[in-house]
Amino acid sequence: MTSTPNANLFSRLFDTLDDPSRLAIETPDGKPISYGDLIARSGQIANFLAKRGVKVGDRVAVQVEKSVQNLILYLAVVRAGAVYLPLNTAYTLNELDYFITDAEPSLVVCDPAKAEGLRAIAAKVGAKVETLDANGKGSLSDGADAEASDFATVIRGNDDLAAILYTSGTTGRSKGAMLSHDNLASNSRTLVDYWRFTDNDVLIHALPIYHTHGLFVASNVTLFARAAMIFLPKLDPERIIQLMPRATVLMGVPTFYTRLLQSPNLTKEATGHMRLFISGSAPLLADTHREWSARTGHAVLERYGMTETNMNTSNPYDGERVPGAVGFPLPGVAARVVDPETGKPLAADEIGMIEVKGPNVFKGYWRMPEKTKAEFRDDGFFITGDLGKIDPRGYVHIVGRGKDLVISGGFNVYPKEIESEIDAIDGVLESAVIGLPHADFGEGVTAVVVPQAGANLDEASILRALDGRLAKFKMPKRVLFEDDLPRNTMGKVQKNVLRDKYKSLYS
Repeated sequence: MTSTPNANLFSRLFDTLDDPSRLAIETPDGKPISYGDLIARSGQIANFLAKRGVKVGDRVAVQVEKSVQNLILYLAVVRAGAVYLPLNTAYTLNELDYFITDAEPSLVVCDPAKAEGLRAIAAKVGAKVETLDANGKGSLSDGADAEASDFATVIRGNDDLAAILYTSGTTGRSKGAMLSHDNLASNSRTLVDYWRFTDNDVLIHALPIYHTHGLFVASNVTLFARAAMIFLPKLDPERIIQLMPRATVLMGVPTFYTRLLQSPNLTKEATGHMRLFISGSAPLLADTHREWSARTGHAVLERYGMTETNMNTSNPYDGERVPGAVGFPLPGVAARVVDPETGKPLAADEIGMIEVKGPNVFKGYWRMPEKTKAEFRDDGFFITGDLGKIDPRGYVHIVGRGKDLVISGGFNVYPKEIESEIDAIDGVLESAVIGLPHADFGEGVTAVVVPQAGANLDEASILRALDGRLAKFKMPKRVLFEDDLPRNTMGKVQKNVLRDKYKSLYS
């Protein structure tokens, strides 16, 4: 009788390792961590988790600063058959109260500075609390030091949960997206192939690891490829440029690329050793894409993913990386655009709701069966909430979130279309278009513009530049100015904040 291989993500990552001495991670201070080190340390932490009462299927909530020990904690939780629950380091105790009472973890790992406040919250659900600081030190680390490194990886099935990630919550209460071992493993392996990762690659890892992008895409893809990563605590443009001669890949959010472009040290020579620049988590402006190509000779590869699905689409490795597009559905992933009301598939270039289906798509929302049912079609497609189109060549384009759609005078207005026109005006750095309550039109199309430094712009000049370029119903009724747009930690513009700030503009 043949035994079924363990579907645990940890087993899939490490069981076939041929060379434990291979470099996996270089710490911020230059210390090398081998693949064997990851396995040994994750064993120590897994043994400590078990000693602290963490059982198979238990949630382990983690709100700590980025460190190599934090990443190994993720591996250890998965190895122990528990469910990893990363939490944004910016969340307040008030916000943490919601996540912890909702997820009911058996263990909470936090920064020592937050331990006292979190103990009171953890006590509500009977959870224990351990600490881990930005240097990877704390009661969790101390406890693990005393444990053996041998640990029998818990057997898990494809559909067993590996992680719960709460959606970034740009509107309403965050929902816990349940991700299985197969969701994570299948998507990572697909990306290894699609982005041509090999064991010769070195990733500059400057993303946070409480989010899909930095935790699953950057880390899992690198480890599946037997590649190495240089682990940085956060975005540091000059440090990233210094590291490029030793690295091959950078994964970032659009802010990475706009900040790097501000450095005079970013040149074709500086990026000469690099193989690939990837951007995601928020839309990359087409202008940024073009400026990056002109400065470095590299075309940024933009892709599209979500907390609920990992990665859905990607611009091609070989072939045209179209500015403003997020590429083709990944192998094994189906994508379609449908009428949001009827669910009827739309023709090429028609704007509608993007829906996806594949092994990457999550199992549903934690303890929200009705919400889960509402977000899936009968044929298994997940309704992403993103509006977009598929052009005649098959490239997917995102035009905005469904909730950002503006309905003015009975007409659908897609913010991205207007933002693209405004962003092309001389002196405009970026813009956000929102709908605000309007007595006559239902919603008034409203533009919020961030000018470039020293630009001489006013409402009249923006409206003059748009005149004749947009249908009258799409023209902003007002143009407002801000020094910058509100964003969440992954760089997504928080239009809900703008809508709330200006909600009485037309009343």
